[in-house]
Amino acid sequence: MSKYKYSLLLLIILFNFSCTSDSGENDDDGVVGIDKTANLQGLGDSASHLLSDAEFTSMNIEIVYVNGYAPNQAALSNFKSFLEERTFKPDGINISLRAVSSSGKAPFSIEEIVEIEKETRTVYNAGDEIAVYIYFADGKSEKDEENKFTLGSAFRNTSMVIFGKTIEDFAARPNAPIESDIEAAVLNHEFGHLFGLVDIGTEPQSDHKDDDNEGHCNVPDCLMRASIEFGSGIIDEIEGGRIPQLGMHCIRDLQAAGGR
Repeated sequence: MSKYKYSLLLLIILFNFSCTSDSGENDDDGVVGIDKTANLQGLGDSASHLLSDAEFTSMNIEIVYVNGYAPNQAALSNFKSFLEERTFKPDGINISLRAVSSSGKAPFSIEEIVEIEKETRTVYNAGDEIAVYIYFADGKSEKDEENKFTLGSAFRNTSMVIFGKTIEDFAARPNAPIESDIEAAVLNHEFGHLFGLVDIGTEPQSDHKDDDNEGHCNVPDCLMRASIEFGSGIIDEIEGGRIPQLGMHCIRDLQAAGGR
């Protein structure tokens, strides 16, 4: 697996968390406008900017969702709390939502998600405010298999996609966690990769990298583990209303990079 490519996978009874990165270029039409360069970097490249207030004192998160796939408010509340607990943004974290029509491109390649971002993203870094783009898709990843489902991917330094339809379908299964809890876990995990975890932009302060799954943690129960067994792992926590949390090793990494 490439250093810059990770995918959040669900294996019926297994979550594999990861992300995808794309370098990004200028607009195809060559029109000069907003300077987007700072938001078209590699995964993890803006970790310290997202975590600290040294350069950016606020964060503006633009969530673009396909009609019918708006994120759950409970998931957004958990997500914002997660960010506030781990970052220094004295001027606040703003989350805005905007609905768009379906692209009709499902199932999606990450290259198609990149194109959708080009068409729908409107918020970029400005002054002392750092911007993040999150797209809630109405279809699945083209990499999905019969027993393996991609729930979300972080790509570039300030971009990520959540496969809303896949989460919705899985939450409808018997004994599955509720949809809002799955959304929260996916959002938090993927943003962890934007924070540079594990060793994708943020230097580990201890030996906790998963040697078999690049970009992930080997500490039991950590949010950044590549896989958590469903019956005894994440399902038990989520069913009790407990979203998986970062372990202390990952927290120390973020603190060393400027976070809380």
